[in-house]
Amino acid sequence: MPEDYFDIALNLGSAWLAGSLIGLERSFRGRPAGFRTHALVCTASALLMVLAVYQFEWFSDVLQAVRADPTRMAQGIMTGIGFLGAGVIFKEGVSVRGLTTAASIWVTAALGIIYGVGFYYPAVLGTIITIGTLSIFRWIEARMPGEYYANYLIRFPRDQAWPESHVRDLLKQHGCTIASMNYELAKDEVFEYRTVIRTFDKKNFAKLAKDLRRREDVEEFRITVRSK
Repeated sequence: MPEDYFDIALNLGSAWLAGSLIGLERSFRGRPAGFRTHALVCTASALLMVLAVYQFEWFSDVLQAVRADPTRMAQGIMTGIGFLGAGVIFKEGVSVRGLTTAASIWVTAALGIIYGVGFYYPAVLGTIITIGTLSIFRWIEARMPGEYYANYLIRFPRDQAWPESHVRDLLKQHGCTIASMNYELAKDEVFEYRTVIRTFDKKNFAKLAKDLRRREDVEEFRITVRSK
C-alpha cells in the first residue's frame, strides 16, 4: 500500500540517520568501525525488521497457515551482530582496544530493530543516550581519578642487582606501587625484575624513567604504560 511505503521509508531513513550519527563519533575518534559501518548495521537491522513486520506484503497467500514471529528476527540479528563486534576488538601491546566500538555496534543494531518496527520514542531516546554516552562520558571518564598501570622491567648485572626493598623504595619515591612482581636470572648473567606497577598520576611514569636514565648500575629498563 502507498501509505506503507512512506512508513517504511521513514523507518529506514531514521535508522540510517541514527547509525550515521553514532558512527560519526567513532570516526572522529579514529576507530576502525566508524561512519559507514554503523550506518550500514543500523539500516540492515531496520531492513530485516521491516521484512518481518510487513510480512503480509510478501507472504499474503499462506499467511494464515504460517505465522512468522518478528521477535525471532530480532534475536537472530542480535546474535549475528556479535561476530562483527568481535572483529573490532584487538590487543595492542598490553592493552585491549575496541570494546567500546563493539558495544556501539551492538547497540546500533538494537536501535535499527526499533526503528525498523517504527517504535520512534524509545529509538530516538536510545540514539540520544548512545551518542551522549560515547561523547560526554568520554570527557567525564578522562577527568575521573583512577589508577594507571604499566609493565615495568628493570635489569642489572648479576653481581650488582638491587635488593627488592631498593626497587620498591624507588617506586614509592615516584608515587608508584607494585601490583605484582616476578624475578628472572637470564643466561647472560643478568638479573631482572618484571613487575606491574600502578599510580594515580600518569606523569609519575615519566619521572621514574628520567630517574632511571641517570643510574649507571641499571643495565636496562622498560616501562610500558597500559591505555586506560
